[in-house]
Amino acid sequence: MPTKPHTRRLCLQRAIVLPLAAVLHPAQAAPAKPQVEVWKDPNCGCCEDWVSHLQKSGFAVRAFNDGNTAARKRLGIPDALGSCHTGSVSGYALEGHVPAKDVQRLLREKPQAIGLAVPGMPVGSPGMDGAIYQGRKDPFDVLLVLPGGGTRVFQSYAKGDAMDASHLKRSRF
Repeated sequence: MPTKPHTRRLCLQRAIVLPLAAVLHPAQAAPAKPQVEVWKDPNCGCCEDWVSHLQKSGFAVRAFNDGNTAARKRLGIPDALGSCHTGSVSGYALEGHVPAKDVQRLLREKPQAIGLAVPGMPVGSPGMDGAIYQGRKDPFDVLLVLPGGGTRVFQSYAKGDAMDASHLKRSRF
């Protein structure tokens, strides 16, 4: 049965207009996930766990499995603040097991800084919280790394349940 001319025209109009409507209404599009680049050792399980923590918290992650020493130096993180992986997001450096919520706060507040660091590998920090540690959670500080290499406490996690918000001591920078 032949298609009526007005029905064919209506179908063609919809085929053109509907895709354009999606492009012209960006408010309905999902916001882009912040992209974190991570330099790490390919055999490090805690680094993989930290990457998973970021992804579960809404970040897109691109990992480079060739170590982090060169990246740490290039991004301006002092060696004394070193850890097993280094990241970069929106112009900020991330060193070590920085909780995703602190990265989100950094991106919201946009301080004049090189980035954030959790020196060493504190048990209970994201990526260092697996079953092997049997629930142990040590206190640790997330440091704001300032231009010139100095630091201030950005967020402090007390002993006990280090990731439980009821134990947080927020620092002002």
